[in-house]
Amino acid sequence: MSLMTSTAAPNSPAFQRNREAYEARIVDLHERRTRALVGGPEKARLLHKKRKQLLPRERLAAVLDPGSPFLEFGQLAGDGLYEGVPPGGSIITGVGLVCGRACMLMIHDATVKGGTYYGITAKKHVRAQMFAWQHRLPCITMVQSGGANLPEQAHIFPDDGQFGSIFYNQIRMSAEGITQIATVHGPSTAGGAYLPALCDEAVIVRNQGAMFLAGPELVYAATKEEVDIETLGGGEMHSRISGVTDHLAENDGHAIAIVRGIVANLGTAAKQRWDVVPPLPPRHDPREIYGIVSADNRHPTDNREVLLRLIDDSDLQEFKPLYGDTMICGFARIKGFQIGILANNGVIFSESALKGAHFIELCCQRDIPLLFMADVSGFMVGKAVEQQGIAKHGAKFMTAMASANVPRYTLITGGSYAAAYLAMCGRPFKPNVMMMWPTGRAALMGPEQAATTLGLVRENIHRREGTSWSDEEREQFKQPIREQFESFSSPYNYASNLWCDMVIDPLETRDTMALLLELAGRVPARDTHFGVFRM
Repeated sequence: MSLMTSTAAPNSPAFQRNREAYEARIVDLHERRTRALVGGPEKARLLHKKRKQLLPRERLAAVLDPGSPFLEFGQLAGDGLYEGVPPGGSIITGVGLVCGRACMLMIHDATVKGGTYYGITAKKHVRAQMFAWQHRLPCITMVQSGGANLPEQAHIFPDDGQFGSIFYNQIRMSAEGITQIATVHGPSTAGGAYLPALCDEAVIVRNQGAMFLAGPELVYAATKEEVDIETLGGGEMHSRISGVTDHLAENDGHAIAIVRGIVANLGTAAKQRWDVVPPLPPRHDPREIYGIVSADNRHPTDNREVLLRLIDDSDLQEFKPLYGDTMICGFARIKGFQIGILANNGVIFSESALKGAHFIELCCQRDIPLLFMADVSGFMVGKAVEQQGIAKHGAKFMTAMASANVPRYTLITGGSYAAAYLAMCGRPFKPNVMMMWPTGRAALMGPEQAATTLGLVRENIHRREGTSWSDEEREQFKQPIREQFESFSSPYNYASNLWCDMVIDPLETRDTMALLLELAGRVPARDTHFGVFRM
């Protein structure tokens, strides 16, 4: 047992102010999620019902096992990016249990612009596939899509990571034995037709689903041939004549029942490779995190207090506790799963970086996954640390982090800036999942630092040109910069652009991590070979 002692004061004024500020952020988070859950406009939703179709989230609920959790990816993707497009980017993605097996669900939302693909839709679909590929999860795609949104072609058509990558990923996953299943619930055109055609098994709904490379209007324009939807690409034709689909369903519910039957016959699921012990709750109430995280970004958070409220039994076997103490490293369990935690508790010094690299190496040797909890303004700067070699020591830390082939997770709890954002397994370093709390922020630098830096640049210009400016002009110059950096660093900007996978309530952290670790533990371990450590 390595129990840490809490010094938090829940009755103090500062704690109460922090808690009130955080609770307001949680209300905002849930309001954003509620908007995403609605889907498209009421008119489009009523049209679905008139056609006796299930709405997209009703399809999701029907395919999942009763009581199954659903780990949703990109729920707030695209929020504010496109006029008239609600959060979610016209597709629902996430992991849930189908017949007891974890599957990746990708469900078109045809109530949003006919389920057509914007740039963010393609990015979100590809991100879901990459997670499924990494964790060898069967993929179930519920198709009802008008294909590409034509004005968006620059963000959909030409590049890697866009719409074409969806097809590539389907093919390569199928080649590796990762099952691809599709259900066709409505008209699906062009790329929307290839999605089910490239699957291992495809189900189509009679007199409702349809697949064609070009719809009746385009066929007539190209060939003058007159043909109706059912003859051109309906369920009866594809199931009896073309053979493009494998199962003909009578309605949405029947199609989903067929899918569940397919999943039930996929063979034996992979076993858990890790020893998972009975979980223990933290000894301190996780709700106290709201009062511990500083409401004022200028005041640091004591992240040891945060950890006490996240790990099982508040038991952290800390590594090198007296050395490089601005980086907390230690072994713990979260809901019974062992985890190696690296949490910032100040700027990164050379000692912090060396300690982190050493700890990562231990976790790789022992096949222990890593959780990076980022709350850091950056690496230390100045003459003394440069002469000490902070660049090479920071490089060691990055090399260890990037080379590690154990599962890696990133949770941004506070500010995460500059190279420290990258070093703490930022998005470019491909963590299995990147999450943010509502207090999370990430940017090249903080708003005040950015305003000061650019203000100094302007000062130098004035000095060279022999001019000057007043304090009022200086402040007028700085304020828009602060606002720009504050807006950019918001977790919701990151979620909208899919630079993070999800924004979560701190109270959801333990459950979310347990779900992620359960999935990662069912894939074979991979050896780690480290890059060169500059000595």
